Amino acid sequence: MNLNKVFIFGNLTRDPELRQTPGGQSVCSFGVATNSFFSDKSGQRQQKTEFHNVVVWGRQAEVANQFLRKGSSVLIEGRLQTRSWQDKQGVQRKTTEIVTERMQLGPRTGGAGASAPAPEEDRREEELPEINLEETEIKPEDIPF
Repeated sequence: MNLNKVFIFGNLTRDPELRQTPGGQSVCSFGVATNSFFSDKSGQRQQKTEFHNVVVWGRQAEVANQFLRKGSSVLIEGRLQTRSWQDKQGVQRKTTEIVTERMQLGPRTGGAGASAPAPEEDRREEELPEINLEETEIKPEDIPF
């Protein structure tokens, strides 16, 4: 038996980018940073940050684009995928990304002025629902980037 499963909880490093495949399927990409803490040899507490590329497909992609922004927290469940392509200069390139199977939006961050109502297009429910949609098979030729 083989297993390819990833769980990360972190914060977006950039706003989501929503695109459409030539077949009309929505795909969204963004980065997520996760932190880990440890003590070094001298006992000092250290922090290490990892950066992850995340891809979301279908209706989940549209929801991610609508509700997530740079700094938002998100829980991603998915699988690792490595793909390769040739850039414009003919150089072979590779990237490893997390293909999302389930996504849970984190709590809204409150700050100064949090009690003031948000503009209509930026209003969100306090409790955002978990999104778990049936995924269709994704073909590499459908990826628009």
